Amino acid sequence: MTETVAAPPKTAGLEGVVVADSEISYVDGQAGRLVYRGYSIEELAERSSFEETTNLLLDGELPDGRELREFQSELAAQRELDGETLEAVRRFPPAADPMSALRTGVSLLGLTDPDRGDEGREATRRKGIRLIARIPTLVAAFDRARRGLEPLAPHGELGHAANFLYMLRGSEPDPEDARVLDVCLVLHAEHGMNASTFAARVTTATLSDIHSAITSAVGTLKGPLHGGANEAVMKMLREIDRRGVEPAAHIREMLAAGSKVMGFGHRVYKTMDPRAPILRGFSRKLGERTGDDRWYRMSEEILTTMQREKGIDPNVDFFSASTYHALGIPADLFTPIFAIARISGWVAHVEAQYANNRLIRPRARYVGKRDLRYVPVGERG
Repeated sequence: MTETVAAPPKTAGLEGVVVADSEISYVDGQAGRLVYRGYSIEELAERSSFEETTNLLLDGELPDGRELREFQSELAAQRELDGETLEAVRRFPPAADPMSALRTGVSLLGLTDPDRGDEGREATRRKGIRLIARIPTLVAAFDRARRGLEPLAPHGELGHAANFLYMLRGSEPDPEDARVLDVCLVLHAEHGMNASTFAARVTTATLSDIHSAITSAVGTLKGPLHGGANEAVMKMLREIDRRGVEPAAHIREMLAAGSKVMGFGHRVYKTMDPRAPILRGFSRKLGERTGDDRWYRMSEEILTTMQREKGIDPNVDFFSASTYHALGIPADLFTPIFAIARISGWVAHVEAQYANNRLIRPRARYVGKRDLRYVPVGERG
């Protein structure tokens, strides 16, 4: 007689399952709050910078003036790609998806890192700093190479966001543009146990290296249900513009067809994503400053329609689309910019996983056949 083993309970998508204690960030979905190391995202967006916020995420405290200057200098000193990686990026197929290029580039950086093979705490921190510094260089180098342009060396006198825009555009950005992107990076730097962060921690939990963990995270972020939503939002806005229809009518058509309107709703937030109003303001201001506010106006009409028809608020991806577009950034670089920001949170979580590690090994509930008898191949009808 076969013993029946009770199946463990299943939680689809691990929703609501707590897998770790964390001091890095707190997402309050009911109240619509996001906190990094005790500081509200609104205050950090208004008063901090990406470098300072990264320092906070990694070390747990805001740096003093000397510490911040040292951290900024360390990041700036580590931006340049090694020759082998840069040459490989030049040879990437121009039609390659930028996130695929980034995923491969991160792996390449692991092959050439001077601390490769050393998984100690200090070496992991050094590798993490290099990744934070070099991911923007990877993204910009690939974009210029696919356009037939020579990748630019990093500008050591510019801040993190301004340097990325410089490497992308080929000229120093307007300070207002640089500040907008800097705040966008702050907003995207960390968000609890999201899919890509969890992927990084699963890889880290096997005691693999940080480059493998970040490669896992980049591959996870590549999916449209995680990092690709703002690119899909821009695609939708362009489609509405191409058709020449009212945004509200287009959205009602999508809803009637059962299509998902990207940039709305969130797995955690039950109210408006606290990052969305900040990006909404940027979208409006950039539209006014550039003299082309149609993308913002379309976004506002879509927002009103979605709230009226479905009672759903926008998430961080919705207004980031029109914001990045106003900065002149190609739509297929929106998700790589997400990675440029989120690498800070990923590195903090990798370090936290190493510090208090246990192999992450969930179970699956078996629902297949049981007690079958093997039949030799010649007897199978």
